[in-house]
Amino acid sequence: MLRSPILYLFIFLFLLSCNEHTTTPVDPTLFTKEAKILQEKGFSNLQKSNFNSAFYYFNKSKITFETYKDSTNIVYNLMQMAYIQQINGDYYGSKETLTESLPYLKNDNNYAVAINNFFGIADKELSLYDDAILYYKKAIKDSNDTLSKQAPLNNIAVVYIKQKKYPEAIAILESIVKSNILSDKIVDKRSPEIHKSKARVLDNLGFAYFKNGNHDRGLAFMNESLALRKQIDDPYGSIESYLHLAEYYSGTDLHQSNQNAQMAYELATKFNSVDERLKALSFLISNGSGTQYAQKYIVINDSIIKIRNNFKNKFAKIKYDSKKEKEENQKLKLERVENLLSLQEVKYQRIFFIIGIAALFFFILYLRKRSRIEKIKTAYDTETRIAKDIHDELANDVFNAMTFTQTQSLDTESKETLIQKLDHIYARVRRISRENNTIDTKLNYAANLKEMLSTYNSEGTNVIITSIENANWETIDDLKKVAIYRVLQELMVNMKKHSGASVVVVKFDTDDNSVFIQYTDNGKGAEKNKIIKNGLQNMENRILAIKGSIIFDTEPERGFKVKITLPK
Repeated sequence: MLRSPILYLFIFLFLLSCNEHTTTPVDPTLFTKEAKILQEKGFSNLQKSNFNSAFYYFNKSKITFETYKDSTNIVYNLMQMAYIQQINGDYYGSKETLTESLPYLKNDNNYAVAINNFFGIADKELSLYDDAILYYKKAIKDSNDTLSKQAPLNNIAVVYIKQKKYPEAIAILESIVKSNILSDKIVDKRSPEIHKSKARVLDNLGFAYFKNGNHDRGLAFMNESLALRKQIDDPYGSIESYLHLAEYYSGTDLHQSNQNAQMAYELATKFNSVDERLKALSFLISNGSGTQYAQKYIVINDSIIKIRNNFKNKFAKIKYDSKKEKEENQKLKLERVENLLSLQEVKYQRIFFIIGIAALFFFILYLRKRSRIEKIKTAYDTETRIAKDIHDELANDVFNAMTFTQTQSLDTESKETLIQKLDHIYARVRRISRENNTIDTKLNYAANLKEMLSTYNSEGTNVIITSIENANWETIDDLKKVAIYRVLQELMVNMKKHSGASVVVVKFDTDDNSVFIQYTDNGKGAEKNKIIKNGLQNMENRILAIKGSIIFDTEPERGFKVKITLPK
């Protein structure tokens, strides 16, 4: 950046002319407290099955936490919203909500397991079985302990049953049972859930054996599961046991099948579990138990379709209204800031004019002197860089080539080796020349820029360049083109020497007034407050000199990002 005594005088006079104006800082804890209250309201309404209200409060809480980028609570709220959508049959909507949480996940494996499991459930219900298995496997991979892997493993087995891959399902469920992970001997805070999980696995294992033709073993496991569910007082889980038994007996004992279907229907009605009610009714209808069940089935099915469509629309509207409200609030804040700036502009316009005239003369003199110094320094830096590159990259290679010719007889094989060494030296000389030669800013500018960036492609580094032709280079003046070229060149050199990146993305974009360049790599990064300036300072000076802005964003092991904005 340019600094001079005149500039400091200008700033001093400006500050002197300003009336003291203080603003009361907003306490972040107030927003956090508000977001927590909204979150608690969401959870309270969820427990009461007030799904619309619960979804609304979780969404409001998420938006409030976004103000301070509280990733953990943002993900938690989005998971609850996705869960509510799945309860109400909005599986596509739940996948959109889960996708929204992915940028906030970071390294929290517990949330990653839950989110991938939710993705799997959604795809299973949408009959996207292969996708469901893929997500369940991701959940298993992210699990920190053997016990937490059991739920996605069981879910994979359920998908295999739906795909009629009964042996594969049996193998998974048998491995869980034999592992003793769900043994009764395990006693901790999760014991009730462990017993429920064990009952679920036994029921699914029995159902898989039954569907695979081993009826006796299947019945034994299903009965064991139902007995355990009764013992631990898990009536909701018992619904699935009764449905499986109803299907088991449907081919051999209609009376038993109807009894189990009736039990499933009564429990599903008690827990307002509509899908299970419909399954139970379908068994009663197919067993010929009476036309009244067919009428119930039609009424419930028509009703749930309308209710779920209504929920889908309401969930989408809540998201849309919140987004619109957020945008309007931001617009109002922006208008208030603009009004304040307008008032200040009128107040200080005369002061700026007087100070500007006085400072302009001295500032021009300073710039001329600084310009001469910058030119000398640039020439010196270029010479130093070339000398360093020749010393670092070429001296050893040339010496090795000379030694090779002195110590080896130049037969056909040796000549080939020597040619390879000389070709390697030639390629390095070309790159050094390209880094320091003049830049064609005319019609071939975009092609030359792309070629320069592409030279940094290697076996270990993949350089991806996007939308370079869309930047309307003909509308940008030559000085800015040169600055862009040199800054990107310095970024690529810095990447090659320091970052160890395997992927580099350089993206170009433009609008009517500006050019935007986004550089991203997945290298080792650095702490922002410990970035060694040197080359980065040169880049900043180049961009500021053409009235642009450059923002560096990096953290250790999080890569390196640079955002450049230039006026056309």
